[in-house]
This record gives sequence, C-alpha cells and structure tokens, in this order.
Amino acid sequence: MNNVAAAVAGLIGARWLAQVWLEQLNVRHAGAHATELPAELEATTDPATRARAIAYTRAHGRFNQLRDTCDALLLLAVLFTGLLPWAWAQWTGRFGGSPRSTTLFLLGVGVVLALPELPLAWFEQFRIEQRFGFNTSTQRTWWLDRLKGGLLALALGYVLLRLVLTLMAWGGSGWWLWAWAGLVGMQLLLSLLAPVLIPPLFNRFTPLPAGPLRDRLLALARRTEFRVGDIVVMDGSRRSRHSNAFFTGLGRFRKIALFDTLVAGLGEDELEAVLAHEIGHARLRHLAQRLVGMAAAALLGLYAVAWLGGQPWLPRAFGFEPGHPGPILLLFGLLAGVLTFWFTPLLRGWSRRHEHQADAFAARTLGDAQPLVRALRRLNAQNLANLTPHPVYSRFYYSHPTPLERERALQHFQSGKAGEQSR
Repeated sequence: MNNVAAAVAGLIGARWLAQVWLEQLNVRHAGAHATELPAELEATTDPATRARAIAYTRAHGRFNQLRDTCDALLLLAVLFTGLLPWAWAQWTGRFGGSPRSTTLFLLGVGVVLALPELPLAWFEQFRIEQRFGFNTSTQRTWWLDRLKGGLLALALGYVLLRLVLTLMAWGGSGWWLWAWAGLVGMQLLLSLLAPVLIPPLFNRFTPLPAGPLRDRLLALARRTEFRVGDIVVMDGSRRSRHSNAFFTGLGRFRKIALFDTLVAGLGEDELEAVLAHEIGHARLRHLAQRLVGMAAAALLGLYAVAWLGGQPWLPRAFGFEPGHPGPILLLFGLLAGVLTFWFTPLLRGWSRRHEHQADAFAARTLGDAQPLVRALRRLNAQNLANLTPHPVYSRFYYSHPTPLERERALQHFQSGKAGEQSR
C-alpha cells in the first residue's frame, strides 16, 4: 500500500472511530441520566415517556454504530480490492470513455454501492421504528418509495454528471467555472420546480378545511407579510407517526404543508406557533443563505476536482491510469465525505443558530413564547426526543438545539417581555 492509500485508509478509520465513539458517548450519557432531568423539563415529562425515549436513543445509537461500521467496511473494500479499476477497464474497453459512457458507469457504481444500504434502512423502519410505534408504512409503500426515489436520483444524477463531464471535455482549464454556473442554475431551477413536482410523487396533499384553524394560520401569514397560495395537509401518517411542518414553492406558488400527525397532535395556538417558526426561516432568509452556502461548497468541490485531475498520484494510488476524468470524479465522490465529516459541527452549529432565530421570530410575532414552548414539549414527547443528549454529541450532530436549550432561550424571551411590561 502506497503512502496516499495508507493516508486515505487512516482517514476512513479515524472517521469510523469518531462516529462509534460519539454514539457510545451519547448512549452511555442517556443511560446515566435516565432518572435525571433539568428542572424545566421535569414537570412536563412523565417517567414512562422518559424511559421509552431513553430506550429509543439506545436503539438508534447501536444501530448507527452498525451502519457506520458497514459503511466504513464497504468503502475500504471498494477502494482497496482493485475491483473499481478492473470494472473501469472492462467498461471503457467495451463502451469507451465518452461523457455518456462515463456517466452511465458512475451511476452504475452508485447503484451497486447503494444496495447494501437497503437492508439497513428496512431494518430501521420495520424493526426499530416499528418497535417504538412510529412506523405506519406498509412493505409495498416502503419499497415503492425506494424505487421512486432511486429512479428520481438516477434521472437527476444523469443530468448533473453528464453536464459536468461534457464541460470537462470541452471547457478547457476553466471547465469547473462553467460547470459551477450550470450547477447553480440547475439548483435554482430545482428549488422552484422540485417542491411542486416531487412531493406529490410520494404523498397526498389536501387543502386544510375551512374553519378557525385555517383562518388563524392565513391571518398569521398576512401579519408576517408571508405570501402563501394555500395551506395543505400532508398524509405523513401513511409512513410514520413523526410530525413536521414546512413550506414548498416560491411566490404565489408557495404552500404551507402540515403533517396530518401535527394537526392531530397540537392545539390551534401551538400550530400557529410552529407555523410562525417556519415563516421565520423564510422571513430571515435562511433558505437563501443555505443556497449560497451550497453554491460556495459546489464551487470549492469542482475546483478540487479540477486540481486533482492534474495530479497523477491520486488515480495511481488506487489502481487507475491517470488522464481520464471518470476515476477522479469517482474517487472524489467516494472520499469527499471522509473529509467533510470533520466540518459537520460547523454546519450543524450554523443550522442551530438559524433554529434559535426562527424560534425568536415566532415568539416576537405572537408576543408570547408559551405556545411554542408547549408545542415543542408535545413534539419532544411524541417523537421520543432525547432530552439530555451528551453535549459533545449534540454539538457535532444536532441540526436543532437540544430541547433544554430551546426552552431556556424561549423562557428567557418570555422573562424579558414580562420585565418590559412591568416597567
């Protein structure tokens, strides 16, 4: 094994060790604090729900360790057995190395590498989620979702890879700038069309019936100057008892989507608070910020591919002959996650900051933090959230603040508002 391959193997091992250590840390912390709760959460969390939440955390922690181990072993196998360069030589010997042929090869490798994930995903859905009462999906629905999602990923992947490979062949040394412009354009187009075209492939959306709740939510949208075409209810209960709310589309095509489980589980004032939080993301331009962040990451990634394309040591380290962009794209796709894993805390921290800001927006808009506090308490109980995750684990992985962090921030807002009123 040469130095480059040894370094890559070391990075894969380091990521696996970090993942397993973090999961063990969180599982042990959950068990150690199974009978302890911060005072703010004690009065609203019954012992039975707390015990189930701890068991749910442990089950997912053990499962995540298994999944991470399988991922690491699969990646080591495909990189160091010589299978990939052999398959590449066989493919190009028969079909050539044109952009079209290379695109099909890369997609084929992606399909093969995705197959081992299927039994793990099935086990998670029909064993873990089923055990804790969350799964409502049938086998037929689950497999159809996998099929539709896979076909959709193949269609989009073909377009994106074909675009990049064509520009690599014809764009000269600056191909990566043209490819970046093309990818950003497609990203913007998908942000407009995907929310309208893709969700109906998987779920039914029906208008929220006329009545006090609909009037209340539309009044909130008008009050916050949030342009919305309709409020719809999504049949999320067909697959899971977990709850969520989101908005899709832009401008006059924008729709507010509420999971039917959310509508059934929260009161009107709590639903209004949850929706105010989602509107906060839009009004504070969080989506736009994330799109800019994704565009910057794409630019950096394409530049890295362009630079690596001129370095013969990378393909040779894994048995490929240098000179063709196909192996470079393949190796970059396989190894990018090994490096970006270490930046996870920064991205999650950015996301948690957005969540705090959206919470504050909702509290200011309603003039009262308590509806959102009550909604979060209900959702945490319904979703068996880990109320006391290990701080290192939550800082590394959590895209949302912990339940205690969110509640304390909202109660701080409430205290400050009460102080202002007393003056």
